[in-house]
Amino acid sequence: MPGRSRCAEIAGGNPEGELVELLGRGGFSDVGVRCVSPLYSCGMPANQKVVAQFGAAADYWDKYRKFIQVMYKPVTDALVADADVQQGHLVLDVATGPGEPALSIIDLIGPTGEIVGVDAAPAMVEVAKREAARRRVANAHFEAAPADKLPFDAQTFDSVICRFGAMFFPSPVDSLREVLRVLKPAARMALAVWSVLERNPFQYVVSDVVGKHVPLRDDDALRAFRFSEQGKLLAILNEAGGFDASERLVSFQIHAALPPDDFWDMRSHMSLTLRKALERAEPAQIEIIKREVLEALQPYSGNNGISIPAEVLLVSCSKR
Repeated sequence: MPGRSRCAEIAGGNPEGELVELLGRGGFSDVGVRCVSPLYSCGMPANQKVVAQFGAAADYWDKYRKFIQVMYKPVTDALVADADVQQGHLVLDVATGPGEPALSIIDLIGPTGEIVGVDAAPAMVEVAKREAARRRVANAHFEAAPADKLPFDAQTFDSVICRFGAMFFPSPVDSLREVLRVLKPAARMALAVWSVLERNPFQYVVSDVVGKHVPLRDDDALRAFRFSEQGKLLAILNEAGGFDASERLVSFQIHAALPPDDFWDMRSHMSLTLRKALERAEPAQIEIIKREVLEALQPYSGNNGISIPAEVLLVSCSKR
């Protein structure tokens, strides 16, 4: 209804950019947002809070890099296949974090290819740059940039991948339009997001225990599964202008060659939801939580570490 004006309050899990976008599509004008969530202070936009929190975990993602690379290799392989990444390609990795999966596909694209990773968290980008320098990788480059404001010319990249980043886009439609802008005609992009919680014991085995002792914020807990429902991200990708968009489920085993204690350390620091919950816990509570998590992990523990089922949703498209 053109000309109508409303003010929206966020009281739960929708990032404000997404809610403003939805109201705009409904015909509202002069949309305003007032933050009332306990997670986000009104002095800092929600997306900036998330960026800062991921940046604070950058060193832990770096510490467990080699394990994360193996854990998520099936997802990386699926992204590479669906984005049709080839030797010699110029590839964009959106929400690259500490440089993954960007640095994992260097051998695939070869010396004539190039990988560019972007992330909204500068601390993550610095970790990625440091790792590329340590490996002496000359054809990997990293920049701090949000997905909706990419510092590249139109029609630059041969393929685009994004692993577990789309659910954190403040405005998914705007971000995907921007990614499509920098993609070459007929080239492909692929995004991986978590499937439903019930099929991801990797997520719920730990979070269920923590949630018994320290209530998990609804907006935290739901964000990782923001696009777990089939068809949701696919519809947004179509709205953004994707061509021949499709989705598929990928079930796999997450293998982490870590003893349970180290697996707990990794999960409790990598996860934004768990980290924030544990910050509210007393030291004695944390010890109890850790003991119960280690017990819950026993069915998935073996001589070679942790092996636990997981499922992701792969959504991909071409550019016209």
